[in-house]
Amino acid sequence: MTHNRRAARLPPQNYPGRHCFFVTICCNNRQPLLQSPDAAKAVLNTLLEIATTHNFQLHAYCLMPDHAHILAESLDDHGNLLKFIRLFKQRTAFAFRQSHNSALWEMSYHDRILRNNDSVEQIAAYIWQNPVRKNLCEKPAAYPFSGSQTIPWMQKGRCSGFVVPEMYWRVFRPVQLQNVVPGS
Repeated sequence: MTHNRRAARLPPQNYPGRHCFFVTICCNNRQPLLQSPDAAKAVLNTLLEIATTHNFQLHAYCLMPDHAHILAESLDDHGNLLKFIRLFKQRTAFAFRQSHNSALWEMSYHDRILRNNDSVEQIAAYIWQNPVRKNLCEKPAAYPFSGSQTIPWMQKGRCSGFVVPEMYWRVFRPVQLQNVVPGS
């Protein structure tokens, strides 16, 4: 029996250029491999370094124990999300394997190219609320592995009446969302 599965990636020509992307990368077998503060710090430092060296700005990021959310935008026409994520996953996976003798990431990842009418701030707020929804902290600002290079995220992340576009909460296997009205 054949299974019809949607391709994980769009055709490669969609990724170069000035685009904003919402990316979710799951840890291997959805294990809490980033639960250790040292592992999470190492992954976060690599993310920030690669974003800088590859001319991406991070509107929002959050390293959860079992996955990572990244809202990144290429700053020039030569930026390519596929190369950016490949390098990020390679470097972090290699370092993690050296120190933990285990795979860090699942083979693939989820990505969305934001449309012109998508709100970067709403998606960022969704990302920062992740640790609150999982009861890892009471407020987004209390979580040490979230942040932004472009948005005053502590103010935005504290909002409670934000609306996440349906296409995002439906795609990424979300947990019960608090204070979110789908499709509003």
